Amino acid sequence: MHLAEMAVLRSVPSAGVFLALTRRCPLSCAHCSTESAMDSEEYAPWPFLRLVASFTSEERPEFVAMSGGEALLRPALVRELAESARLSGTRSYLLSGMFFARTGRPVSRALRAAIGAVDHFAASLDRFHEREVSRRAAFRALHEIRSWGTRVSLQITGDDAYVAELVLEARREFDDEVPMLVAPLRPVGRARTLPVPQAGTAGPSPCEMAAWPLVTYDGTVLACCNENLVRAVRPPHLILGHADRDPWPVLRRRHLESPLIRAIRTFGPNYVSTSDAPGYCGVCVTLHREPGLGERLAGVLDSPVERAVRGLLDHRDPQAFARRHGVPAYSALVTLGWEGTPCAG
Repeated sequence: MHLAEMAVLRSVPSAGVFLALTRRCPLSCAHCSTESAMDSEEYAPWPFLRLVASFTSEERPEFVAMSGGEALLRPALVRELAESARLSGTRSYLLSGMFFARTGRPVSRALRAAIGAVDHFAASLDRFHEREVSRRAAFRALHEIRSWGTRVSLQITGDDAYVAELVLEARREFDDEVPMLVAPLRPVGRARTLPVPQAGTAGPSPCEMAAWPLVTYDGTVLACCNENLVRAVRPPHLILGHADRDPWPVLRRRHLESPLIRAIRTFGPNYVSTSDAPGYCGVCVTLHREPGLGERLAGVLDSPVERAVRGLLDHRDPQAFARRHGVPAYSALVTLGWEGTPCAG
């Protein structure tokens, strides 16, 4: 499975679901969006297993994306989830910080079984990760993983001279066969203390982070990927249910049928809000408290504006998603090595 296949459907509501399997991580990256550590939360595996077991060939996401923390601290769970998802036709993606590459030794049997079970393996690599795991060590491990026939990609954060040099080296190292998603640093988690530019949100500014639900560490299912903020505020309009009691068809229906979540996905919170709360996400988590919001939603949903925005989001071009969600100058890298659309960048 190529990274571009996920990017094609990344803006399609409920085409995928994220599973945050643990908040524990052996790395201490300065930009960690989940502020993970080895003493962070980790819960029982049953909600994740029950949710994936509820997929059917008729009602299932196209993709299940596993991360953490560091998901490979639970290799048996990763393997079982990937194998269970495959029974219904759902493909699996795994994102790792590559902690295991630091030793320089071959990948262990347990990790090999987990990584070999997924359809795509993505490695985080950037200025912050490289203080924990060198790029040479990460490249060496990726070569080993590719030798098993597993498709891999790089997820890179930042937009500076370091990133430009890293991208060039990675393209040479893997002969332009390993795709990359280069995304800007965002003020989430530990990165709140770093100098991160704030983007403007004039006019419709769709939130694709609300396109795929997230099953967080304790099994709570959110309509938003900003788990730290939602967990702190717990706005009812962004909580879809719990994986331990709600099967996928129920969660999918709630995700698709909520007018407020639909408006957030399509227009972004600022477009439908009169709030003066700070920030794009800050507005979103207070929307359920706004008087008159229902009338404003009725004015934009099923309107020509919604149809126009949805038409742009539904355009099945993987580079379009990478331009919107990542650093536009690197958007073509998402199709490196893809037979569907060759990279032009």
